[in-house]
Amino acid sequence: MRVMKFGGTSVGSPDRVKTVVQIIAGRLAAGPAAVVVSAFAGVTDKLVAAARAAAERDATHRKIHRELLEQHRTAIAELVHESEQTAIADLLELHFQDLRHLLRGVYLVQECSPRTLDSILSYGERLSVTFVAAALRRAGIPAEACDSRHLVITDAEFGNAKVDWAVTAPRIRERFAKSESLQVVTGFIGSTPRGETTTLGRGGSDYTASLVGAALDAEEIEIWTDVDGVMSADPRVVPNAFSLPSLSYAELQELSHFGAKVVYPPAVHPARERNVPLVIRNTLNPGFPGTRVEADAPPLDGRPVRGIASIPQVVMLRLEGDAMAGTPQFAQRTFGVLGDERIPLILITQASSGHSLCFAVQPGHLERARKRIEAEFELERRAGMIDDLIVEADCSVISAVGAAMKETPGIAGRLFGVLGQKRINVRAIAQGSSELNISLVVAADDHARALRAIHDAFFADDDAARGTREASSGQSRKGVLHL
Repeated sequence: MRVMKFGGTSVGSPDRVKTVVQIIAGRLAAGPAAVVVSAFAGVTDKLVAAARAAAERDATHRKIHRELLEQHRTAIAELVHESEQTAIADLLELHFQDLRHLLRGVYLVQECSPRTLDSILSYGERLSVTFVAAALRRAGIPAEACDSRHLVITDAEFGNAKVDWAVTAPRIRERFAKSESLQVVTGFIGSTPRGETTTLGRGGSDYTASLVGAALDAEEIEIWTDVDGVMSADPRVVPNAFSLPSLSYAELQELSHFGAKVVYPPAVHPARERNVPLVIRNTLNPGFPGTRVEADAPPLDGRPVRGIASIPQVVMLRLEGDAMAGTPQFAQRTFGVLGDERIPLILITQASSGHSLCFAVQPGHLERARKRIEAEFELERRAGMIDDLIVEADCSVISAVGAAMKETPGIAGRLFGVLGQKRINVRAIAQGSSELNISLVVAADDHARALRAIHDAFFADDDAARGTREASSGQSRKGVLHL
């Protein structure tokens, strides 16, 4: 069994869907498969915009609704066999009627709760599986649209629901044991035990594919996207970046945390637990082997660093004061209030004296983080026990990632040496005890120079890298990928 997941850009147009059908047909010749699909490209963003407009009593939501309806109506003639077009058109009208009612409700109450938003967003995937399954049938492949809300059971944390694996896995296995047709499964969505629609977070279709693959003990899980696998760095910043032929699960998780957008980070866990390889492939360049991810990846021509990840814009917050030294409650309280606000931390570093604590967050989380930290330590600040919270905006995080780094001395010295030569100041440093990565914080203005300099330091003379770059299609340069 092979699980294939196709992202929004892979099904971004009728022509792209036809390409996906050809890829699936080729895979089916080698054995059974399952397919997971995202919404058509841009549809989820439009649904978010429609929900927000409706909540603000902005009639734009009606215009977006009409545009989406017309987009999907147009696809019927190109993707659906004549014998099915009336039935698919009727189903399409029912879906958009229900969506219109939801948006109308949001408009009337002037509020879009996370629960309602999840219901609205679910239509993207529910529509796309209808068309992909129909296109497969038109090509002579028996296929059936499968609503993952009947399979993937989650908690009620709408917008970023947590999967109940103990309930979900048996449901997936039961569905596939009873089905003779190729199952085309909605990515991204699930439901609570009460039947309420939930979503798994943006990028959640990868997670769905990983859940299906893990439950079925698949041979491998293919993530089809619009780039030639995981790149050694952001190709928009580093022109000589290349596709990595292999990664370990741990390396992919680190790269994903520090900026890689090619795979949704939670998707790694189910595959890793069941030791199912992940393969990242390019729908626009299907002949390219992409990146294979499994428990242990062979060294990249003996290089200790596998890839250079980066997040171009972060904000650093620093809490310091004499009273903090030797007092662990400060860290506990800091992370406690940030956890209450569900603010993810990108990087954490603390002085060995305990005198200061520094952490990085996304710019969009700054104000909530600042308010909660300042309120939590207001009494200590007034008493002079700690200083005012220090905020450093316009920062970037760059991380060198590689499992072989822990066995190779001098990595940190090489990083700092090359940045010193470029006169780039390092504002903060973090390294885990596993030595799987070294993360540096620099000014955002230095991000591009620093990323190129570090990449050149580790890969400029890499013959294997040059060969991979020459084999890789130029289309990978157009992909949206932050590393």
